[in-house]
Amino acid sequence: MGKMLLSEKEIVVPGDIIAEGMNFIPGAGTFREGDNIIASKLGMISTSGSLIKLLPLSGKYMPKVGDTIICKVIDLSMSGWRVDTNSAYSAMLSIKEASSRYISRGADLTRYFRVGDYILTKIINVTSQKLVDLTMKGPGLRRLSAGIVISVNPSKVPRIIGKNGSMVSLIKQATNCSIVVGQNGLVWIQGNPKDQVKAISAIRKIEEEAHISGLTERMEKSLNGVAHSPKEYSSKETSVNVEFSEENQAGEEQSFE
Repeated sequence: MGKMLLSEKEIVVPGDIIAEGMNFIPGAGTFREGDNIIASKLGMISTSGSLIKLLPLSGKYMPKVGDTIICKVIDLSMSGWRVDTNSAYSAMLSIKEASSRYISRGADLTRYFRVGDYILTKIINVTSQKLVDLTMKGPGLRRLSAGIVISVNPSKVPRIIGKNGSMVSLIKQATNCSIVVGQNGLVWIQGNPKDQVKAISAIRKIEEEAHISGLTERMEKSLNGVAHSPKEYSSKETSVNVEFSEENQAGEEQSFE
């Protein structure tokens, strides 16, 4: 019978032995050496059943197939839309993947998405040359309407979401805001200005304290008992004040791990 030598959410460095026993499975950032599961990089321990992995403490977003992300439309072409993925790589949303309805070539694409629009979309292909393809065909995928888009450290996204969406649900309930967390580190928040400020403050607190145990309890206390003073949005916060495009209607707010 194996045993954990280090605890959940503990910070480790390369070479640290996290667990011993063949009943544990090494995940991202770890490897097996004999009976031991060992850290291969700096990170925070995260377990799911017998799987042990490390969550990075920092780093840029790297597009992966299956990720649901928030993107900004930066260009239009005859074949679709080019978007900023909040990473080193832009992505392409083709006409074919933009809507469940047929879009003919030569159609006015601004009827669907315009430059400057933010969209919630999903990655369906990443080539070896890091060419990224997207789709809008899926539950909740849509254009994001009036609200605030903020940038967070992509490595902190799992903590902002929480297990089974518990942390982001806590923020939603305490602030009365609609919130969507993209796996690429962009977060969309919609609510009245005071509630938006409270939600942003909560998310920044999670970013700063993600590596410290007892975060959920501290967030519950902070959201329920601490008043947040209004402030100016920093350069990391972007106002999104736009009308819905013709072919994309709002769906249910979601957060994606």
